[in-house]
Amino acid sequence: MSSHSPKEIDRRAFLDPLLVHAVGQIRHFRVENAIDKERIDHVWITLDIGLQPWVTVSINTRSLRNLDAGFDSRIRLGLLRGKWETLPPQGWEKWNLFNYLAYETRHNIFYEHRERNALEEILRDFSEEALLMEVWGAPYWNQGPGIHQIHSRRASCAVPLDIVDLDGALRFYFEKEREWVMVLLKFCEQL
Repeated sequence: MSSHSPKEIDRRAFLDPLLVHAVGQIRHFRVENAIDKERIDHVWITLDIGLQPWVTVSINTRSLRNLDAGFDSRIRLGLLRGKWETLPPQGWEKWNLFNYLAYETRHNIFYEHRERNALEEILRDFSEEALLMEVWGAPYWNQGPGIHQIHSRRASCAVPLDIVDLDGALRFYFEKEREWVMVLLKFCEQL
């Protein structure tokens, strides 16, 4: 994996692609805090990819758009498990495409609805146990580099825009049994 600077992330290069891929050690896990607890819909994972500043990974834990439109706001969680032989190197790179269908045609992935609190707990547990985390998603910059859109980008109940090949996902690498777990997230009625 190529990094674009020996010490710092180049903002322009980071924001240029529609999709990025990054690998790093998890430094912090935080659930969004809000006065109105019903409006909480994210967790943030801070990732040390070997460059400064650290990258904030923003993950939806429910859909406020679906909630506000009267649809099911829960996220559907799919997990894919495997074994690793070597860990991927820390860093980031431009990624051309990521499509859930490519994994779903090769594996039987079952998606289960998760309430916000349950999904937060799963992601917290994975974050606390993982050696590394790998992420695919859309880059953004808000007081530093970030990656969001960590879910299917296909049309959903409340979002008619159908974006293909720019899905986002997480993969956690664990020391125990040299296992990895890929996290795939879908909203209401996404294919």
